[in-house]
Amino acid sequence: MILPIYLYGQPVLRKVAEDITPDYPQLKELIENMFETMHHADGIGLAAPQIGLAIRLVVVDLDVLSDDYPEYKDFSRVYINAHIIETSDETESMEEGCLSLPGIHEKVVRPSRIHVKYLDENFVEHDEWVDGFLARAMQHEFDHLEGKVFADRLSLLRRQMNKGKLLDLAKGKVSCTYKTKRVLR
Repeated sequence: MILPIYLYGQPVLRKVAEDITPDYPQLKELIENMFETMHHADGIGLAAPQIGLAIRLVVVDLDVLSDDYPEYKDFSRVYINAHIIETSDETESMEEGCLSLPGIHEKVVRPSRIHVKYLDENFVEHDEWVDGFLARAMQHEFDHLEGKVFADRLSLLRRQMNKGKLLDLAKGKVSCTYKTKRVLR
């Protein structure tokens, strides 16, 4: 089932998400719905807060990038209770966009390598260092679990330049090709 994506201004996007347990209600169905929602919106990642749930659940599918990044052929993952433990000092700047901030694309500086701990969909624990585009995608999505959006990582000048777009999003003045949940004013 395709779920509405919560847009910038929705309070759930500012909440720190809670860990979940294997008995979380209808978790398998929720994961399937998140993948379907993300694919329908042409995204590569989706965090539970973006569908209105303040829980630590993220789905990522990088297969669409496999022409440029062959290592991501058939790459589709679920991250439960994910936490970034450590980051490298080395950083990279790359343009990002977000399904919760449609129409805004900006360069964001992030660590190029991260140490993460998470559970997969079978609640098997993983503890690994990640780099490359996956590290960026994970940081972007895991920010949602901490109540942050990529616009928070922009310089003051770039935030000011996007202020009008962000205010329009918060007021629900946006057009999307996918189902959204806007702030009611």
